[in-house]
Amino acid sequence: MSEQRRVQLSEAFYTQSEEIVLEKMTTSVDGLSEEEARKRLTEYGKNALEEGKKKSIFVKFLEQFKDFMIIVLLAAAVISALFSHEIVDSVIILLVVVLNAIFGVVQEAKAEEAIEALKEMSSPNANVRRDGHALSVKSDELVPGDIVLLDAGDVVPADLRLLEAASLKIEEAALTGESVPVEKKAGTLEQSAQEIGIGDRLNMAYSNSNVTYGRGVGVVVGTGMNTEVGKIAGMLAGEKEQETPLKQNLNQLGKVLTVAILIIAVIMFAVGLANGRDWVDMLLTSISLAVAAIPEGLPAIVTIILALGTQKMAKKNAIVRKLPAVETLGSTDIICSDKTGTLTLNQMTVEVLYANNYLAPASQAVSSDNMALKIMTFANDTKISQDGTLIGDPTETALVQFGLDHSFNVTEKVMAEPRVAEIPFDSDRKLMTTVHQLENGKYLIAVKGAPDELLKRCSQIEINGQTAVISENDRKEILLNNTKMAKQALRVLGMAYNYADTVPSEMTSESVEKDLIFAGLVGMIDPERKEAAAAVKVAKEAGIRPIMITGDHRETAEAIAARLGIIKEGDDAAVITGAELNNLSDEVFASTVGKYSVYARVSPEHKVRIVKAWQNEGKVVAMTGDGVNDAPALKAADIGIGMGITGTEVSKGASDMVLADDNFSTIIVAVEEGRKVFSNIQKTIQYLLSANLAEVLTLFIATMLNWDTLLPVHLLWINLVTDTFPAIALGVEPAESDVMKQVPRGKNSNFFSGGVLSSVIYQGVLQGGLILFVYHLAITNPAHTAINMPNLSAQALYDLQHGDALTMAFAALGLIQLLHAFNVKSIHESIFTVGLFKNKTFNWALLISALLLTATIVVPGFNDLFRVTTLDPYQWMIVVLASVSIIPIVEIVKLVQRRTGKA
Repeated sequence: MSEQRRVQLSEAFYTQSEEIVLEKMTTSVDGLSEEEARKRLTEYGKNALEEGKKKSIFVKFLEQFKDFMIIVLLAAAVISALFSHEIVDSVIILLVVVLNAIFGVVQEAKAEEAIEALKEMSSPNANVRRDGHALSVKSDELVPGDIVLLDAGDVVPADLRLLEAASLKIEEAALTGESVPVEKKAGTLEQSAQEIGIGDRLNMAYSNSNVTYGRGVGVVVGTGMNTEVGKIAGMLAGEKEQETPLKQNLNQLGKVLTVAILIIAVIMFAVGLANGRDWVDMLLTSISLAVAAIPEGLPAIVTIILALGTQKMAKKNAIVRKLPAVETLGSTDIICSDKTGTLTLNQMTVEVLYANNYLAPASQAVSSDNMALKIMTFANDTKISQDGTLIGDPTETALVQFGLDHSFNVTEKVMAEPRVAEIPFDSDRKLMTTVHQLENGKYLIAVKGAPDELLKRCSQIEINGQTAVISENDRKEILLNNTKMAKQALRVLGMAYNYADTVPSEMTSESVEKDLIFAGLVGMIDPERKEAAAAVKVAKEAGIRPIMITGDHRETAEAIAARLGIIKEGDDAAVITGAELNNLSDEVFASTVGKYSVYARVSPEHKVRIVKAWQNEGKVVAMTGDGVNDAPALKAADIGIGMGITGTEVSKGASDMVLADDNFSTIIVAVEEGRKVFSNIQKTIQYLLSANLAEVLTLFIATMLNWDTLLPVHLLWINLVTDTFPAIALGVEPAESDVMKQVPRGKNSNFFSGGVLSSVIYQGVLQGGLILFVYHLAITNPAHTAINMPNLSAQALYDLQHGDALTMAFAALGLIQLLHAFNVKSIHESIFTVGLFKNKTFNWALLISALLLTATIVVPGFNDLFRVTTLDPYQWMIVVLASVSIIPIVEIVKLVQRRTGKA
């Protein structure tokens, strides 16, 4: 398409007259010729969304290896295979890396899925006028300049500038977030283009919105990627994927470990050479230290913990599409929530009824002969399907549902008193009238519409079944209640009626809608979900700030937010509209973003801007939504949360997590699970790194002292068995009681926050010290061995003594780590408070690991494979006592931390 054409299609057609628009599109009300349509199809391309360039599976697989931690693990695998000849270790590392890459590929390309979903939303056919004749064509063959005919039930096939609109209403919730269908009209909008948001462009019809009422004619001014939906698709494709806090933390951890390992390995190698040891032996020892220091199983263990978390969340209706999203939820500071269908039901509902000079809640009983009840269901185009489903305009279906809820059998009543004539709704007079034949031969004229317009046509009022001349006081009371409901953001309709002896000969407003009897007012709203207010309260207690973002009007948004507890009632300063936001520079908005809790009349660009403004403040932002308009912000947020029931496929495809029940409170459940997952990952890392630090210190100090303590095979077995099972079991620890009373940890926190780093250091030093103590005790105390083996030579005695010391150090290393797992069930709380045996998975993991560790020492043949000896009861007693001491020592440190306020 030429650049000139692109510019032409980006014009604000809603501020231009029909004549100018037709002239610019080089068309007429009779439509294009078939020849011109084919020519333009070649020039503009199909009315379809562009497919982004897709990566092959192989490329996606290779990209998974760019992660820093993965590179470190690959290097460890190569080193282990080439120098220490531990092929098993290398295979295990490579297996972990490949599994992680497969997980990554499966979760890849959310943007591609979203755009595919956008394409599937397209209407397969469109009714157009070409050469002056109406015909049906495939919607992807529409071109700019085509004249499109719209009827109730149609999906708008392209962006249209309306030329005609007869009682036309279009539901645009998926695009604008506004729950009530918009009444459209032809004509030119007078405001400047910058002041008119999508929801206020009443002379435009946008692609993929739904015609709920009336009919219209429009000229195509945008197709494919030049439609509003196309712009969203372009934003979605261009939006950079946010790196999750989990991935950032793992990368940071990998870098820290690598630097530390390299420094220690170089120092140890240099010291060994200075002490006269063989360089090959020292190289292998340094490599063994590197293998010991790198927690090869950490990525796999984290993946398993996340997977277990997703299973629990799935049972609670939170479906996670991307594993790191579980942890990201736990760090959430801000929840930017769409209003319609997320915090509200996306279903217009009658809240109050004003009749007989009395304002009553919808739950209060209403007599079936109440005329207001009868009029609201008679002057109504709702259809009731065989299965009871209400089909029609949401406002009208709400009125019929109100009647059904109060035992007013609409179908039966309308059949007994059928409609014989009508005056359709008109945006100028703002009324709708139907005429019904009564059983007594007379005719009922039922009128509903805007209260102020209706009152102008009323000369009487009905109160408790009696009619009287309507007084000025009556009018003031009616208007007072109308204002009262409007201030509560209720949509108010009035009902009135009259009787006639015959069907009016002229069905005009002037002849029919006069001398009416006022029957009542009804107030409706898309109500908040009952559980949403409680969820907002819990979120605030957890230090999370809920933000409402909606396409609805300011008054409606403010009222719902106040009812939910997002803002205080009357706190107008906390609300800002999209138009007001446009007038704020990025710098000003960045300094004032904390003031606003409600955003009304916003566009997709606004949503992304809001999310990024909070992210620039260092906040972890979650975005919920269900419409096409939410997709870019869902992708831009740290975690996007789509709605499973009411959500479009686009929003689901752009989300990290989908709520199967569309329940806002499910998010809070997911946040708690996310916090628990992060806490458990912290415990796992504390356990693994303190154990690995103990191994590193043991090897490092032993090398400095020229001791031969642990062999590579010992480290491998410990890392595979003693580390892995308890680490995974720690991942399913129950949440601590105060998990939802803590403030969000924030984007700058990491796995070492909250005392984890200090705990890793002192607990690693403690474990290493105990292992070296056991080895030293065994190697320097020949008396016990000499008593039992008096006839051994000095060399044989030394070899046996060295073997015993090596075995005791190996046994102590494994047993200390297993018992230390109890300590890390809580970073600061006593294990006797948390509960020693509440986690059955943990108990079984420790038992199995202990049995596997013991088997390497006591099972004949097995101990030869691991080059260890059989220990006698005295030696086992030393190992057990040294190992058990890890618990009371750590408990004392925790007690001191709690008493000094450092916990």
